[in-house]
Amino acid sequence: MSVDLGIWSKLTQLAVGLVVLAVLLLIFMCYKPLIEENERMRREILKLDAEVQNQEKISADLASQINVLRNDPKTVERLTREKLGYARPDETVIYFEAPTTNLANGR
Repeated sequence: MSVDLGIWSKLTQLAVGLVVLAVLLLIFMCYKPLIEENERMRREILKLDAEVQNQEKISADLASQINVLRNDPKTVERLTREKLGYARPDETVIYFEAPTTNLANGR
């Protein structure tokens, strides 16, 4: 025995569907800030990973420079001559000055 309620049956199904949709929308709205925070943190992690790789490259370069300075006397001698201006007793060192510009005459 089936009783046809007509429009009330369809309205009840529509109301249940709307309630389910409202619940799903409420759940989505509750989790939306967490999803956005997760995306922000992932972007931050990617940025920090790139920074770590950059710093590791710098560290490797510095370690290489330290290794060369510890083990290669010619490099130490060259840097001493360049940076400190040292020379051997029988050498003559010639320094060149950078050209100076007179800004007052150039106007």
